[in-house]
Amino acid sequence: MNIASVTNMRLKFPGKESLLFSDFSLSIKEGEKVLILGPSGCGKSTLLQVLSGLIPKTVDVPMKADEITVPHSWGYLFQDPDAQFCMPYVDEEIAFVLENLEVPREKMPDCITSYLRQVGLAFENNHTKISTLSGGMKQRLALASVLALEPEVIFLDEPTAMLDPDGTTQVWDTIKQIGDDKTLIIIEHKIDQIVDVVDRIILLGKNGNIIAEGPKQVIFEGYKQKLKEAGIWYPGVWDDYLEENQPDRTIEPVNNQPPAITLSDFSGYRGKKEIVHIDYAEARLGEWITVIGENGAGKSTLLLALMNLVQSAGTYDINGRDHKKVTNFAEEMAFVFQNPEYQFVTNSVYDEVAFTLRLEKREEAEISSRVSDSLHFYQLEEEQDNHPYQLSIGQKRRLSVAASLIKDQPILLLDEPTFGQDAKNTFAILEQLEQVRKRGAAILMVTHDTKVVEHFATRVWQLEDGKLIKNVPASEYPQEPVHA
Repeated sequence: MNIASVTNMRLKFPGKESLLFSDFSLSIKEGEKVLILGPSGCGKSTLLQVLSGLIPKTVDVPMKADEITVPHSWGYLFQDPDAQFCMPYVDEEIAFVLENLEVPREKMPDCITSYLRQVGLAFENNHTKISTLSGGMKQRLALASVLALEPEVIFLDEPTAMLDPDGTTQVWDTIKQIGDDKTLIIIEHKIDQIVDVVDRIILLGKNGNIIAEGPKQVIFEGYKQKLKEAGIWYPGVWDDYLEENQPDRTIEPVNNQPPAITLSDFSGYRGKKEIVHIDYAEARLGEWITVIGENGAGKSTLLLALMNLVQSAGTYDINGRDHKKVTNFAEEMAFVFQNPEYQFVTNSVYDEVAFTLRLEKREEAEISSRVSDSLHFYQLEEEQDNHPYQLSIGQKRRLSVAASLIKDQPILLLDEPTFGQDAKNTFAILEQLEQVRKRGAAILMVTHDTKVVEHFATRVWQLEDGKLIKNVPASEYPQEPVHA
């Protein structure tokens, strides 16, 4: 019995010259565990929204189909957790679901705590502002609210993109426990975590066409070359990449230069609460420091404090100067937010990349050349006239990186710049950062990707409960899953 299906769908986003889906047909049977794979921007998230009925019932996108079957009982976990929250507080978010299910009020507190525990969240007070949570904690909360629906079908759009390795394992263990009798339709880049969950794979091409579908063994073994050519994640993709590329983690000496960043008794705050504290640390030009730690450990707050976007205290020197004497932090360092939408300031992809160059009053010919090269590198040429908010999450992330790196500042602060990316774009971003590092930049990069730590980092800062508990060369860091 088909629980979700679409027949001969034609779908086109406003402003696009061509159809994203043309005469597209797909059916999902009750109880199936289906993984949808494809390159970034091929329409995976759009397809999930069509199968759930969000498009066109809630999201008005021009489309036609001969027939659509939408599940009666379903829950949807968005790529961006902020996109689905209805209430300002943790307990209210889940209570909102329970209210709609007519759960008696007196039973709600225990139910709320139970759903939070299922996804590894525990608060001293469940009446906590959602805005104070880290990206990973928000993602867990969003999953908890979906589980509270007790749905027959769960649509999962990269449910662990912002989670640390332990959190990723915990969430997938939870999904496995509750998912035996449910239909799961999944988009996920962390393939190794879900190979044992999935029984069918749908492989999409760049233009939203189905290249192949079938049992996971058939797809991973019989279509490996197509997966590789399209830059799609598959088991063993890192091994294949490293056979052809061996990143050089040596640090070129920078003579007579002070550290790019020096921190002493340094604290970063959210509101009046101290979130992160560093007794002492240095970041030198030519270093690639990966900042790791569990969700909520203070990684993002550290970068925000270094960028002077949240309150800080203590000693903080930039290239030997007290940071309080730095009038324009954007001249000294580039910053990529965890949520790319936070940094968009223009109405087109092209203008977003050109923005900082225009502020400097560069010649338009130079701007055009540099922006065109950047858009080509990040595979955003076809999107250049679109509004940044029209992009997929992966494309938004690439745009945020492109716009931040266009100015060539000597210090780069990057908050999970590879999340939501297919393999091809992940490796392209990492290789570009490596070239920037070799030219003498200092990189501080928050990541949960242990492969990046192992193969690209020169130094590792590990945070735990807001404290820097480990500051070591990457070669001395254990090559095992990062306990984040």
